[in-house]
Amino acid sequence: MTKLLGVIAIAAVGFAVAPAQAAKHAVGGCSSANLEKTETAIENMADGDSKFVAQKEIAAAQDSLLNGKMGVCGAHLNKAMQATIGK
Repeated sequence: MTKLLGVIAIAAVGFAVAPAQAAKHAVGGCSSANLEKTETAIENMADGDSKFVAQKEIAAAQDSLLNGKMGVCGAHLNKAMQATIGK
């Protein structure tokens, strides 16, 4: 039982640290400069589903940045950047 509690504690710490690490590694992290670059790329995209997805993700990233949720912001910013690449 003690080992199980130890494993759960280690997992909880890992989940607490993961969003902060995601913010740092998500293509340069969540910053105003990266948001601006991505917004410019979105504006230059052709209208369509990819542009709509990118706009939703950038809006979510901005909201997360304003609320201090850097890990969430980084994840949304990364998704918006990937949508600008177009698949």
